[in-house]
Amino acid sequence: MKIQQLLLAGIHRLEAVKIESAARDARLLLSNALGCDASRLIFEQDDIVSADVLAKFERSLKTREKFQPVSQIIGGREFWGRWFEVSTDVLDPRPETETLVEIALNTPRAGSILDLGTGTGILAISLAAEWPASQVTATDISTKALMVARRNSGSHDVSARINFLESDWFENVTGKFDLIVSNPPYISADEMKQLAPDVKNWEPALALTPGGDGLSAYRKIAEKLQLFLNSNGIALFEIGYAQGTDVCDIFLKNGFRNVHVETDMSGHDRIVVIHC
Repeated sequence: MKIQQLLLAGIHRLEAVKIESAARDARLLLSNALGCDASRLIFEQDDIVSADVLAKFERSLKTREKFQPVSQIIGGREFWGRWFEVSTDVLDPRPETETLVEIALNTPRAGSILDLGTGTGILAISLAAEWPASQVTATDISTKALMVARRNSGSHDVSARINFLESDWFENVTGKFDLIVSNPPYISADEMKQLAPDVKNWEPALALTPGGDGLSAYRKIAEKLQLFLNSNGIALFEIGYAQGTDVCDIFLKNGFRNVHVETDMSGHDRIVVIHC
């Protein structure tokens, strides 16, 4: 079978189970099976695939038909121009989170950085890679998530400058930092019921929701933030698109005065910015 025929067959199978991103997903799964970049498929569409490639693509399609995320099937995804390992133990990085990195890199270069709830390590590693003189502490309550983050840091040659720490937010953290970043769990209990099966059934609930109204992580962080943020320091927190006012109020009530919201590429509220 030719690549083009195989790709079309894959798209139709994913469309049949109502996967909206069927075309994109089929391309990623097939290019992974072929061991090439997805952009090459159009140039090689008349090539005949081997039995091994056919078998690997078939396995991938069967798994995607069960709604497992593509990043978990192929083992990772790109974020801020770098490839990161992704597994069922960590949150699948979203493109919207790149907004936080962009905002951070437009602030004064931070010598010390704290990433709370690091997951795959995308924030800690991206900032460490962009700022070679910075020292980073990255925390997570999940031992398995920290294992993934450590492997990712090694892949990008920044492990010597990142201290990975098992911690429930600030619990085991010491010192103060120029920049504190976090993409905490913020999906409410009610919203969890409406999530697509790709997310609800495959990503760790601990990284998705704290339960209740989805805001408890911000409340916990806000209570102790001043103890860990240097004078003239900056804190950046990802939020849900409808949480801007509520999250800002949480930090304002905890004594911060310079608090505002930045939007993502789609124009949605996405990052709460706090200047100490």
